[in-house]
Amino acid sequence: MLGRLNHVAIAVRDIAAASNLYRGTLGAQVSEPEALEEHGVTVVFITLPNTKIELLEPLGADSPIAKFLERNPDGGIHHVCYEVDDILAARDRLVNSGARVLGSSEPKTGAHGKPVLFLHPKDFNGTLIELEQA
Repeated sequence: MLGRLNHVAIAVRDIAAASNLYRGTLGAQVSEPEALEEHGVTVVFITLPNTKIELLEPLGADSPIAKFLERNPDGGIHHVCYEVDDILAARDRLVNSGARVLGSSEPKTGAHGKPVLFLHPKDFNGTLIELEQA
């Protein structure tokens, strides 16, 4: 069911400072910031040869990233994203096996313009999992 690792997401308080750190200190290629209103975040992507790193900054006080940063003031890894060939089939298989899909269980459009779902971290060893249609 799982495809390749699409990205690892890191919550940050200041996306510009974090982007500069990756660009300047690590010499990484960093995308321009993009506000994703539906998800309550601003994102940038750091392109690596085998995957991406997504930096997430809260877009308003109601952002799930703002809540994450309240619990983790220094930021940190927020979720990992795996690609799946058929997101609806993956969702149905996971729900039938007892996994919980966050929200309405209907895919939303993610940062790459593709359908995404999030799986409850308590069902996956404390890790928030994002599934993205390949």
